[in-house]
Amino acid sequence: MTSPQTTEPAVTAPALQFNRVVKTFRRARVLDGVDLSIAAGERVALIGSNGAGKTTLIRCLLGEYVHTGQIFVHGLSPRQHRTDVLRRVGFVPQLPPPLRMSVGQLVRFSAALCDAAPQDVYSVAERLGLDAARFAMRPFVQLSGGMKQKLLIAIALGRRADLLILDEPAANLDPEARKTFFELLGERLGQVTMLISSHRLDEVSALVGRVVEMDTGRIVLDDVVADAVALNSVVDCRIRIKRAEAAFAVALAEWKFGGDETGLNWTGEVAGADRLRFLGVIARYTGLIDDFSLTERRL
Repeated sequence: MTSPQTTEPAVTAPALQFNRVVKTFRRARVLDGVDLSIAAGERVALIGSNGAGKTTLIRCLLGEYVHTGQIFVHGLSPRQHRTDVLRRVGFVPQLPPPLRMSVGQLVRFSAALCDAAPQDVYSVAERLGLDAARFAMRPFVQLSGGMKQKLLIAIALGRRADLLILDEPAANLDPEARKTFFELLGERLGQVTMLISSHRLDEVSALVGRVVEMDTGRIVLDDVVADAVALNSVVDCRIRIKRAEAAFAVALAEWKFGGDETGLNWTGEVAGADRLRFLGVIARYTGLIDDFSLTERRL
């Protein structure tokens, strides 16, 4: 009589794996034995002050730097299988590269890298408020900072990458474009793994479910975010102020708020993930505010 066979549960390899990663520049150890595992579908914030090692870790992940230790992206080494890895990665750098190729050339090249359609990139850019097709012949380097950021985000999201690496991704976006950006990320939940780098936790905490903090090349904190906000939510806001104030009106106009004829009552909506940023703006006018309410809802 044979004994019944048991089926072992399938073990899924992590989307990202760092094993004792060390990177040295001129005897300075910038990465000091980084161990980190990120599962497929996770949204992770990589935070730390300037010089903590965040950008160097990302550059190693993209296969740009030689290092000791091991890095795997869906089981592939970025150094040994760089083309295959880059096909699966959508990357938005903190500082746009000084590319002299035209917008159209950049879109076609980026889309072809992973067999995507250039129109998908243009469609995402249009949702962000950029008619990229209109600037197809213009050199990328001649675009404004905000336009460059929107195009780079459109390339990363339009290529339908498995892994999004976003370095201060919304830094140059206006509030309306930020709202759309969060909506776009919300549409990809469960489909992609996100690694979002920032030097400020309040900028990214609402976007993620886990926070990894670096300091002097080491991971000093790895914790969950208990109050993550749904990326597909918005917050309806009503504000009543004690007296009309021109500076306050200008500040709310940037967030597309509308006021009544008295200039005392204001209404508008803010992306749920941008709530802390908005509250930081409103805090400047605490003495002016008479009444204030927020109501969150899902899109």
